[in-house]
Amino acid sequence: MKKRIKTKNSYFIELPLIAEKKRGNLCVGEVQKNIPFKIKRFYCIFGVPSTASRGNHANKNTEQVLFCLNGSIKVELDDGINKDTVFLSKPNIGLFLGKMLWRKIHDFQKDTILLLVASDFYKEKDFIKDYNIFKKIIKNNDFI
Repeated sequence: MKKRIKTKNSYFIELPLIAEKKRGNLCVGEVQKNIPFKIKRFYCIFGVPSTASRGNHANKNTEQVLFCLNGSIKVELDDGINKDTVFLSKPNIGLFLGKMLWRKIHDFQKDTILLLVASDFYKEKDFIKDYNIFKKIIKNNDFI
């Protein structure tokens, strides 16, 4: 991947792609090789109306990688200082979402399917769902 992301705790992950005309395409990811953590949870997001958004939170400790298996999306990233908007539309290109990184996922194309893999099980207390609280925590370095 050539495009750099300014926001801390985020980067693109490109999975090896094997393309065969007669048999189709295959991309492969391996835990702690392409995926930088042991996967404890995965989930899919699909059927999202084009006017809706997902995410709108930060995680205190959980790391994730987001893959757009079908369709396309935009992801707004905010580390409290830097902001980026990235576009995902290829199933072999993932987006690493690290700790304390605000994300908003939007502009869902029809039939978009997202796969997210996570470093931890679901824990409600890991989520920061209020942007102003997120900014306060970042400003005061309360997450260290």
